[in-house]
Amino acid sequence: MEQTTWLLKTIGLFMATALAEITGCFLPYLWLRKDGSIWLLVPAAASLALFVWLLTLHPAASGRVYAAYGGIYVVTALVWLRLVDGVKLSALDWLGASITLLGMVIIVLGWRPAAT
Repeated sequence: MEQTTWLLKTIGLFMATALAEITGCFLPYLWLRKDGSIWLLVPAAASLALFVWLLTLHPAASGRVYAAYGGIYVVTALVWLRLVDGVKLSALDWLGASITLLGMVIIVLGWRPAAT
C-alpha cells in the first residue's frame, strides 16, 4: 500500500508540474495570438516560476524526472486540448496517451523507494 501511495503522490506532483508549465505557456500564447492583454505575462511568469519550483520537489535525478514527467505532460496537454480548446480526442489520442503513461510508470517504478 505504501508503494501505491508513493506512486499516486508522485503522479499528482507531475500533474501539478504539468499544469503550471502549460498555463505558463498558454497565457503568453493568448497575448501573442489571441489579442490578450500584455498583463497576461505576469501570471505566466508566476506560473513558470511555480513550474520550476515544482521540478525541484521531484524525488529523483533531473534526467529521470524529465523523462517520466513527459508522460504526464502528454496526458495533461491532451486534457487541456479537450477542456480548453474544445477539441474532441480521438481513439489514437487515447492510445498514445496510454502508451506514454505506461512508459512513465515503468520509469518511475525504477526509482521508487525500497519497500520496508
